[in-house]
Amino acid sequence: MTNNDREIILETLLMVTKEGAFSHQALKNVLDKYQYLEKKERAFITKVVSGTLEFMLQLDYIIDSYSKVKVKKMKPVIREILRSSVFQIMYLDRVPDAAICNEAVKLAKKKGFKSLSGFVNGVLRTISREKEKISFPDLATRYALPQWLVTYWQQDYDSEVIATMGAAFLSRAPLTVRVNEGKISVDALITKLAKEGITAKKVPDFPAALELTEIDYLEKSESFRAGEFYVQDLSSMRVGVVAAPKEGDYVIDVCGAPGGKALHVSELLKGSGQVSVRDLTEYKVGLIKENIAKSGLTNIHAKVQDALVLDEQAVAQADIVIADLPCSGLGVLGRKPDLKRRITEADLSELATLQQEILAVVKAYVRPGGKLLYSTCTINKRENEDNTGKFLAANPDFSLVSEKQYLPGIDPGDGFYIALMQRKTHG
Repeated sequence: MTNNDREIILETLLMVTKEGAFSHQALKNVLDKYQYLEKKERAFITKVVSGTLEFMLQLDYIIDSYSKVKVKKMKPVIREILRSSVFQIMYLDRVPDAAICNEAVKLAKKKGFKSLSGFVNGVLRTISREKEKISFPDLATRYALPQWLVTYWQQDYDSEVIATMGAAFLSRAPLTVRVNEGKISVDALITKLAKEGITAKKVPDFPAALELTEIDYLEKSESFRAGEFYVQDLSSMRVGVVAAPKEGDYVIDVCGAPGGKALHVSELLKGSGQVSVRDLTEYKVGLIKENIAKSGLTNIHAKVQDALVLDEQAVAQADIVIADLPCSGLGVLGRKPDLKRRITEADLSELATLQQEILAVVKAYVRPGGKLLYSTCTINKRENEDNTGKFLAANPDFSLVSEKQYLPGIDPGDGFYIALMQRKTHG
């Protein structure tokens, strides 16, 4: 790969670590900007940026072990050059270590740090020589997780489970999509994607799901632009399956942006019933409306509604209420490595309280005999099982139908929690 590719990698990492951009948005902006690059170059940039951010806590431990100047005290440019180079040395085989070291030195000089080029060279070459001997002192370092989070999880899970989840977060999971079967069959889409150079494989136990590989730039896909499939993790596809809407049902999704779960439920209704999908801001509802328009579905509409404010007109109207609520996101660390740096233990408590407050409002929309589906994309009993228990204790007119915490590496898809509750009928 060229030094220009590594300059783009450096630019992207600095957007995230110095300027505070979200990694997925920074990477998307960069790939949009450099669409003219060859597919293999774009793939290299994506792999190194994503890998550096995912493994960052581990990379910093390695660098600190071989550098007199600790990572936190380095200049941002030098820090990101070292991090991305160590990631390549440790986890990529296609580029020789010597070339990685040479390119890092060239990039340091190009960015005005000629005086530190020897330092960069010395640290990287030492790590290259010693890499087979490197070991990690604990689960947090081995799996690039914040130490506080590992300690927190140890309240509920043994070390083997945490290690399995940690390994799953660091693995490169394939992109999963849900086929819009109202527009195209699964088999027809597989054939069509093949003509676009995208390999699609069916997923066992998920009839409308496909795993996609050999993707360069998703927006280039005619099928994607036509709304014939949506990007959606297997875990979130479970919401529609567990909700199990019946023909003619009225469904309210209270925190629905960007609309994937609501669209799935709308499809399962096969043109009947109605789905009302809401979110807090015009921007978020705009995203939902864009996806509805692309889908071609007519039994779904979007509106701005604060989930903490009671919608009087919706009281006791819904057959199903979907409450996929704001959460700490600990189940999706593999796709959102920013969370490792941003989320704190205090946030977990605040979010658990917010979820309780939202459930206390939106329960009113469930008609007698109707269902309330509570879900999060986190692995935290305080936000999940404990919240469900508190809700049921405070609302004896609801009963628990089913409940499951899905764990990455153990269950297919991201970490996810779903509890299905039913409102009792009286008399």
